[in-house]
Amino acid sequence: MNMSKKIFILDSTLRDGAQGEGISYSVQDKVHICKALDELGIAYIEAGNPGSNPKDMEFFQEMKKNPLKNAKLCAFGSTRRKDIKCSEDGNLQSLLAADTEYVVIFGKSWTFQVTDILKTSLDENLKMIKETCEYLKSNGRHIIYDAEHFFTAYADSREYAFKTLHAAIDGGAEVLCLCETKGGFMIDECRNAVKDVVETFGKSAQIGIHTHNDSGLAVANSLIAVEEGAVHVQGVLLGFGERTGNANLSTIIPNLQLKMNYECIPPENVKNITSICRRVAEFTNISLDSQLPYVGSSAFAHKAGMHIDAVLKNPFAYEHINPEFVGNNRVFLMSEVAGRSTIMEKIEKFAPNIKRSDDIVKEIIDRMKQLEFQGYQFEGADGSFELMVRKILGQYQPFFKLHYYQTNGSFPRPEEGVCSCAQIKVEVDGQIEITAGEGDGPVNALDIALRKALERFYPAVSKIRLVDFKVRVLDGKSATASKVRVIIESTDGEASWTTIGVSGDMIEASWIALSDSFEYKLIRDIEKRYKRLY
Repeated sequence: MNMSKKIFILDSTLRDGAQGEGISYSVQDKVHICKALDELGIAYIEAGNPGSNPKDMEFFQEMKKNPLKNAKLCAFGSTRRKDIKCSEDGNLQSLLAADTEYVVIFGKSWTFQVTDILKTSLDENLKMIKETCEYLKSNGRHIIYDAEHFFTAYADSREYAFKTLHAAIDGGAEVLCLCETKGGFMIDECRNAVKDVVETFGKSAQIGIHTHNDSGLAVANSLIAVEEGAVHVQGVLLGFGERTGNANLSTIIPNLQLKMNYECIPPENVKNITSICRRVAEFTNISLDSQLPYVGSSAFAHKAGMHIDAVLKNPFAYEHINPEFVGNNRVFLMSEVAGRSTIMEKIEKFAPNIKRSDDIVKEIIDRMKQLEFQGYQFEGADGSFELMVRKILGQYQPFFKLHYYQTNGSFPRPEEGVCSCAQIKVEVDGQIEITAGEGDGPVNALDIALRKALERFYPAVSKIRLVDFKVRVLDGKSATASKVRVIIESTDGEASWTTIGVSGDMIEASWIALSDSFEYKLIRDIEKRYKRLY
């Protein structure tokens, strides 16, 4: 691909993203995420504030033993405190101790923040910015300057906002990143401010953009900034962060690279972005949002029969890009509105010799409709659908036989994280295994017990992790005797799949979905090994 301009991406998953609700990284989590981002080809990784907590400093020390191959690791911190020397500022000393070649320094652009929050003079703030950059540069650091609240400052006092940028450049900053900190500015406001900054400062420094998503415009404003001359884009790979989150790089990068003729990462790496996003979600301990553009599991999912028929004839009919460009897959959802074409597309993946007119196809459709009448919903459970089809086609052999399971709960809890236990007896090739597990609820305990029972026979099950568990009551009129539908999403760190169970007993419905999940993983592993051999 002939790229016209290089865009330098800075990922802040481990700093700004870590400020999101429910996000907490261990040092090892951060190391793994750094490696994943480095593999993707991100230019800069802003990995934490070493002056804010011991864990971040420990991480930077750990990274000295695990140097990155491509990305530049950045430590993050603020300008010196008011009325002291840089050499006396503890946070700046922590930045130096992190020993990163690049540092990201944020300073105040908005007069209100200076006078009412920092409680200092406008002149002292300019000195803080310039002297901090000078001090870090004199210690051999490359400086990316984040102009906090820049767009608010620009609207309030363009003159002072520009003085802060001049101070950063005079101090030696190489990048001026304009931060839309409150996330409330509209597209034209962003466009005009960036254009003005590029025209004024673009020959002295690279201009960057850092947006938040409070108005749902973080991605749009980032792209607008690039159109106006910004060459440095900051964000979070999956978009999470404080309040409504940060600019989502998994959307920005494909948009810039595939549609706007910029190079953000090596062209050959774009196809890896979906798998890298799944890996980062794993280490963050969150489910990857299925509706994320480009990388979500529903990004190229089709349900309506007419849409599916058109896509099978020519994907361009309803897809803006080929999903393979970003390492994702086209999905045809199974439901009452899907036609025979959808069924055939699914079957052909593991039974290419089946023809559309074969009687077995009608049998599969009839079985699917029968199960949907009972409460199953295969559009969100591809794993269970595939197992059902394999059973009808005679392509299924059970990996284990359940003799029984038992679950019970305890209240009050005997210990933190434990309120239930499960016992299970399974048989594999004539060998009996009886195990027990304790967990935070009966399904968690059952999952742990089944994993223990099968690991001796199938070590691969140790890689399975449940990332989502949903329960829906199907018949509210029957109160506690209602039938329930359980949907489980699982992953092994490389792929994810969804299985389903329906029963009047929630534990039985969970067992059906859970056992399907384990069997689906084991079947796919066998097929992978077979393909490698042949």
